[in-house]
Amino acid sequence: MKLVRFGNPSNEKPGVLVDSGKILDVSPIISDYDEKFFGGEGISRLKNELVKGNLSFVSDGQRLGAPIARPSKIICVGLNYLKHARESNMAVPTEPIIFFKATSSIVGPDDEIIIPKGSAKTDWEVELAVVIGKKASYVSEEDALNHVAGYMLHNDVSERAFQLERGGQWVKGKSADSFAPLGPWMVTADEIKDPHNLRLWLKLNGKMLQDESTSDMIFKVPFLVSYISQFMTLLPGDVISTGTPAGVGLGFNPPVYLKDGDVIELGIDGLGKARQNVVSFEKARR
Repeated sequence: MKLVRFGNPSNEKPGVLVDSGKILDVSPIISDYDEKFFGGEGISRLKNELVKGNLSFVSDGQRLGAPIARPSKIICVGLNYLKHARESNMAVPTEPIIFFKATSSIVGPDDEIIIPKGSAKTDWEVELAVVIGKKASYVSEEDALNHVAGYMLHNDVSERAFQLERGGQWVKGKSADSFAPLGPWMVTADEIKDPHNLRLWLKLNGKMLQDESTSDMIFKVPFLVSYISQFMTLLPGDVISTGTPAGVGLGFNPPVYLKDGDVIELGIDGLGKARQNVVSFEKARR
């Protein structure tokens, strides 16, 4: 299944995207795609309800929000592609680099990206995001995928000066409003045969800058779920963003950063694509 949330910001309703490209409104039976839904066998229950066929389609042209409601946490993995580590002039990690991204940064797949106040180095990062479906604490690598509900597209937008030049942890450069566009949909795990064989790509103003396969990840999804669960409990609906390939703005010589008026397009095989207009903080405040 492809889970979507549609409607105005902060008032999205849950839906299911069907093969025709239309969205079924499942709000009569599901309150939202949140921790309660994923932790309560919600995907199985939803599949059973869809068989009954008593739901209505929504009108075309609906705005899509993030496919899941605000999770308890977003855990990101840094430098998880070899060539990206090298372009960043950083050592290839021997253990996963993990950091948090504020959940208040979540927006829909086609919403605007806002360059934060005082930013001169806002950057892009196309990533595969993993959604946890079952509470995970000290899980084994062999059992890890049984705790995954599905996958979705994520642009891990980053402010490099805040991240790398202001001291402290990376979270400062990762958490501005609009810095976590998710979706367009979450694809349930049963529809993704191999999360390590997906093409992911990103274009800036029509020019392809990132184009790689998830096969090049240093640390694979089962290892990441198991590894992170040794340090914290992963709750249903939590998101693990698995890192970005080479081709980010920081890696160019000279670096290239986002500016007002830029257009980002990105996608992952089977997980859809998104389009985000970039606006300055000053314009976004009007």
